[in-house]
Amino acid sequence: MSLENEIVLRPRFKLKLNQNNENALKAIENTKGTQKNFIVSRVDNHVFIRIPKKKQHFWSPQLHLEIEEIDHQKSELKGLFGPKPSVWTMFMFFHFAVIVLFIIVGAWAYSNWTLKLDYGIQLGLMSLTVVLWLVLYFAGRVGKTKGKDEMKQLCGFLEDTLDLKKEHEECV
Repeated sequence: MSLENEIVLRPRFKLKLNQNNENALKAIENTKGTQKNFIVSRVDNHVFIRIPKKKQHFWSPQLHLEIEEIDHQKSELKGLFGPKPSVWTMFMFFHFAVIVLFIIVGAWAYSNWTLKLDYGIQLGLMSLTVVLWLVLYFAGRVGKTKGKDEMKQLCGFLEDTLDLKKEHEECV
């Protein structure tokens, strides 16, 4: 899976594993006591791998894994790189606020247009909301770029833990 995609802010990947899901989940969970470079937590078939607090920055990513059983010998690993949930929620809130503002100003502009009043200010405000949306998008892209090295570390940890290098191409 390549992290070089220019559009996707939260890269995803899917791999077939030649081991059942419980063995893969236990292998990842067993790293809690053997390494200190990552924080590993597990809930059912979901595993979250994070950078420790003292090494984190605002844009630090986390890796969310879901390992599902296909049969007794094989499983499917689904991975999602993303920012911390609080950062993601903040960005989604800002995007939502910009969209709502765009719709409100658009309705105001339409009202003025139908009443044959001046609507230049409203069009300017609508343009400003588009610019705000672009700023948010590019801020997310900057965050992805700043977190790329940590994404590679998370992926390398996963590959080493599940011994994926001989079965699959690298995830980054």
